[in-house]
Amino acid sequence: MEIRGPRLLPARREDIELRTEDGLRLVGELALPEAGEPVATLVTLHPLPTAGGFMDSHILRKAAARLPALADLAVLRFNTRGTSSPRGASEGVFDGGTSERLDVAAAMAFVHERGLPRPWLVGWSFGTELALKYGRQHDIEGVILLSPPLHRATAAEVAAWAQDDRQVVVLVPELDDYLRPDEATERFAAIPHARLIAVDGGRHLWVGESQTRRVLDEIVSAVNPAALPLRREWPAL
Repeated sequence: MEIRGPRLLPARREDIELRTEDGLRLVGELALPEAGEPVATLVTLHPLPTAGGFMDSHILRKAAARLPALADLAVLRFNTRGTSSPRGASEGVFDGGTSERLDVAAAMAFVHERGLPRPWLVGWSFGTELALKYGRQHDIEGVILLSPPLHRATAAEVAAWAQDDRQVVVLVPELDDYLRPDEATERFAAIPHARLIAVDGGRHLWVGESQTRRVLDEIVSAVNPAALPLRREWPAL
């Protein structure tokens, strides 16, 4: 049966709560391979909550639905402060990316406490701003940036990654609403080792199965390339 849309592949899924240093409770989910231990961990950071972004934004939801089974990855999703989803509402109020540094820290503390291996930050849109601004403070292997708008991350915060040998993978849609490949090439030039991938026909929201597959393929290519090519079919349950 073809893997597409919201289909859930087998995994161990657990509703979790994160606690921030300023005392907030954030809701989330951890998805692990059904059998065995994960080879790496995706800590996902969702799009802008004031524009409808949350832990169930479709690329992140499909990563959690598919990648534990297809690529032996752990996938951690959570709602940043003041964000709601079917999983529930995280406490606090949206702070434009400032106090959200504590939310990123709470997620990374959870990863450490659980002993989850080889964490990567995977940000989408607003989530890329959090990854760029705060990712260097944490023990991660790298960042994967999906549709970075570069509205909040300053030029200095981007350039700081040049002094860091951790991986920076940037997926830029050809038809993005905010930052297209030519401008992205200029603005990420400050990071010599950044790998910028221009996605022909891509759009900011990565709508459609072909774009979903391209994003998930690129994530796995960075994190666990041995799992490629990803299966496109799974036995019917």
